[in-house]
Amino acid sequence: MVSQNLTIVIKLGTSSIVDENTHEPILSILTLIVETAAQLRRNGHNVVLVSSGAVGVGLQRMEVEERPNNLPRIQALAAVGQCRLMSLWDGLFSHLRLPVAQVLLTRNDIADRTQYVNAQNTFSQLFEMGVIPIVNENDTIAVSEIKFGDNDTLSAITAAMVKADYLFLMTDVDCLYTANPRNSPDAKPIEVVSDISLLEADVSSAGSSLGTGGMSTKIVAAKLGTSAGVTTIITKSSKPGNVHEIVKYLQRVKQGIQTLTTTGETISEVPPLHTRFLPSDHPVQSRTFWLLHGLKPHGTIYIDHGAYSALQKKASLLPAGVVGVDGHFAQQEAVRLVVVQRLSPDSLNGDFLHHGQEPKEVGRALVNYGSLEIERIKGHRSTQIQTLLGYADSEYVALRENISFFQQDDPSR
Repeated sequence: MVSQNLTIVIKLGTSSIVDENTHEPILSILTLIVETAAQLRRNGHNVVLVSSGAVGVGLQRMEVEERPNNLPRIQALAAVGQCRLMSLWDGLFSHLRLPVAQVLLTRNDIADRTQYVNAQNTFSQLFEMGVIPIVNENDTIAVSEIKFGDNDTLSAITAAMVKADYLFLMTDVDCLYTANPRNSPDAKPIEVVSDISLLEADVSSAGSSLGTGGMSTKIVAAKLGTSAGVTTIITKSSKPGNVHEIVKYLQRVKQGIQTLTTTGETISEVPPLHTRFLPSDHPVQSRTFWLLHGLKPHGTIYIDHGAYSALQKKASLLPAGVVGVDGHFAQQEAVRLVVVQRLSPDSLNGDFLHHGQEPKEVGRALVNYGSLEIERIKGHRSTQIQTLLGYADSEYVALRENISFFQQDDPSR
């Protein structure tokens, strides 16, 4: 079989690598993960680990029994646990002579397009050097405004950033089921999902007491990953070797190879149980993904259907098409774009929300003016901006190159 160099992101939850009761690292699982990553590297693939567990390891180090609710204390525990966790990863990988690198991220780190591209370049250079990046959210400084929310989301954004072929979301079950297999003996595994919007599965399982995720966050991550063209896979975290077996199987299927042996190696005809989410036929481009998912919106701009239609035809957003503004944001910050029905040419005071009109979020934009400025120029011609504000930085509220629209089933709406 002709080998194809792939980029593979493996996301590991806290419960996968830290014991929920003792808070001690599960060395048996960590060792298997390291062996799996090393095997993938030997086959010429790039590997990224997105690893939770800093807070859990910090709890064990400081002999704290339960995860606290106080944010500064959580951040302090993350600071304690992060260095010990990385030391553990580095020690395990060093036995196989594989260098690792720590990459800590918050949304602020990729809010600027230049920083986002710099992060992509860093990953690319690490791959060239044969290094395995280990990514985690920077819990030491992250607050709600700049958090990704959970490492499932972070792993999907990382997978899009590195243009991964596969994103593995490791969890405590083999795959998605039509119902909870613990309660329903008739539950059937869902092996392939071609359209997530049509998915009918039991996603009621919550995250552990140490972690922040659950099955529902993995579905969101799968939507993000597949929208960027990344095949996303859910499989059992206690069997890390499944990753290597699934990759071999998918390569064989992709190349149309039916034989069970190649160069004397026996390949299982049936892969380990997993759920595979197929990538979008029309994946979004890197800049579009960054605008939609790399940035946290700071407010909302309501536009009418005429403006929306013009944007679809690649026009930029003029103030005349803006109906309303919500939130406080500054120039060059991200905002939600919401389409509403303008009741009359003069309805600029929120009347668009009346009469049962349902606003629809359609995308995101980087704005040329702050919320107070847009509030003053909304509904007016661009030639009036100078008179209304005393200056005119741009004739547009947002340039078309700084506007991106969601796909029909995008999870961020």
